[in-house]
Amino acid sequence: MKLASLKNGTRDGSLVVVDRTLTTCVGVPQIAATMQQAIETWSTSAPKLAAVYDQLSAGRIAEAAPFQPRVAESPLPRAYQFLDGSVYLSHMRKARKARGAEMPPNSETEPLMYQAVSDGFIGPMDDMPLPTDELGVDMEAEVAVIVDDVPMGIAPAHAGSHIKLVMLLNDYTLRSLTKTELPKGFGFMQAKPTSGFSPVAVTLDELPQWDGDTLHLPLLSSVNGKRIGAPNAGKDMYFTYPQLIAHAARTRKLGAGTIVGAGTVANKDETAGSSCIAELRANEELEHGKAVTPFLKFGDRVRIEMLDETGRSIFGAIDQGLVKGH
Repeated sequence: MKLASLKNGTRDGSLVVVDRTLTTCVGVPQIAATMQQAIETWSTSAPKLAAVYDQLSAGRIAEAAPFQPRVAESPLPRAYQFLDGSVYLSHMRKARKARGAEMPPNSETEPLMYQAVSDGFIGPMDDMPLPTDELGVDMEAEVAVIVDDVPMGIAPAHAGSHIKLVMLLNDYTLRSLTKTELPKGFGFMQAKPTSGFSPVAVTLDELPQWDGDTLHLPLLSSVNGKRIGAPNAGKDMYFTYPQLIAHAARTRKLGAGTIVGAGTVANKDETAGSSCIAELRANEELEHGKAVTPFLKFGDRVRIEMLDETGRSIFGAIDQGLVKGH
């Protein structure tokens, strides 16, 4: 099934079930008022939501309304926890080379992960406000999952069973600030503003390309209408989602509604293009001796989407402009 949160003047929005073609939706307050409530009660709410989804997709719900991504929040408008990894090593190598940093010595034995901003996300078609566009503003196209309650110390073999929903992610990064923040050895702070997710989150049964570990489909990214990449999200993933979840839960439990990202999607085959501007610039430096592609400026637009094998959008598109914030 496909779920979304619509704007309603509250911090958590209102949960709706969206039909398979992303055309219509219906509220389900009798089952769960918010996405967080649905995840926390998944064992009882999921079957009821699935029944609504089947009826909606069959056109049998009279009170169904048009689904409008412009009035959608991110599926979880805010989350108790958002953990983002970096498991595509070809991207990690280029991003680190661009800021003059070496690869971590344990990069192939332990996934790289940090705790990201989660107290409020922008909607999939909301503008991204920033105080200035002179900080090397970059987009990063990713695939993220939402889990239910994960016990501490879970093994990777069992962690995958806690994945309930999948969605797309635009993880903004201020590259100029990573060069000064990360050498301090205490992680991101100012370099990572808020993020935005796809209009809908999707259950695994809707994704035949999900193999239990990752999603094997191209992730399409463009800036101002120009395609920058379509790498396959499942092709060169060094660590899987179950491994990321188990890594995060090694010494603590993960609460229901925790979001886990896998980092900027990248393939070893550079003809697939890139999912962020920093990687494009790194390729240009290697090929031409200097970077040509500029980082994002106010007025630029980013679009991220994933299509099924028939060319139909699975999650809806992230389509965001960059604006000066107040």
